[in-house]
Amino acid sequence: MAKLLQVDFPFTGPFGAEMAEALKDLAVSITEEPGFIWKIWTENASENDAGGIYLFKTEETAQAYLEKHTARLKGLGVEKVHGKIFDVNLDLSKITNGPV
Repeated sequence: MAKLLQVDFPFTGPFGAEMAEALKDLAVSITEEPGFIWKIWTENASENDAGGIYLFKTEETAQAYLEKHTARLKGLGVEKVHGKIFDVNLDLSKITNGPV
């Protein structure tokens, strides 16, 4: 069953188009992660937060990516990384046009 991974963390920028340019290589590398299906990037410049919502094929692949991403962020000086893995209710998500 597909698993949704929600990650957020303190981030001071860049945001918007600058973020897109700066993190383009990272975005490409994420598409090559085992079990990866898609990601929606999130950012809130007014509250200095960023993160993403991911869909992975299994809980194991979501957990492995969360561990890898958390280590990468901590290596960049991010102290608090929040990550949660959820089941996806496919029936309801299809009704509300969820990308599943």
